Amino acid sequence: MQRLQGKVAWVTGGGSGIGEAAALTLAGEGAEMVLTGRRREPLEGVVERIRGAGGKAHVQPGDLTAPAAVRAIGGYIKDEIGRLDILINNAGVNINDRHWDKLTPESALLMIAGNLAAPAQCVTVALPIMRAQQDGLIIHTASMAGRFIGHFPGPLYIAAKHGVVAMSHTINMQECVNGIRSCVFLPGEVATPILDQRPNPVGPEARARMVQPQDCADLILYIALLPRRLVMNEVMLSPTHNRSYIAALERLSSL
Repeated sequence: MQRLQGKVAWVTGGGSGIGEAAALTLAGEGAEMVLTGRRREPLEGVVERIRGAGGKAHVQPGDLTAPAAVRAIGGYIKDEIGRLDILINNAGVNINDRHWDKLTPESALLMIAGNLAAPAQCVTVALPIMRAQQDGLIIHTASMAGRFIGHFPGPLYIAAKHGVVAMSHTINMQECVNGIRSCVFLPGEVATPILDQRPNPVGPEARARMVQPQDCADLILYIALLPRRLVMNEVMLSPTHNRSYIAALERLSSL
């Protein structure tokens, strides 16, 4: 028996990485999928795989930093599908010139818009549908950078992901009376295409030791299958071979 039969899930950033793996995994359990991203072609590739396996999926591309695009996708879900049980708020962005000596007003806006404003806007269109059902689950892909401050991810990525963590908890504070649960997921290094946007290349050996997109998808499925009486407020997942820990140990050994 497919455990998410009859459920509708909206995955942002659904064309690659964690979003792609989550979409395929939830669809494999019977969920009807709505996939969003900036580029239609990768989304259609994922949708074809879902449909090829007998599932049901819709492509709704859009720039989630644009309120009109978010409203349109929310309207499609409400009017054409009629329900929304799960929002996987996964889309995000990072850039190479990410530190204060390289940031510009334009890139600063991009970082906040892509990593905080966009997921917040998706929440605003999802909540009315979920309130009407008195049921719903939102899972936000944040980052370990949403809890820990360091140099590498970049200051505005860190600030935005801290905002996502706070946002998720406030949803539970206000929407628990409506049967809505919000979970913020904080993965460590994940082997996704966003690694290609790092200033220093990450080789295949290092990527193989990282958290894999399917690991994240398996955790997302677990959260989605929890009974309605429970909410997993926050969860972290990191690689055993943790490069930040190893770097700290190497610094200690050199003292």
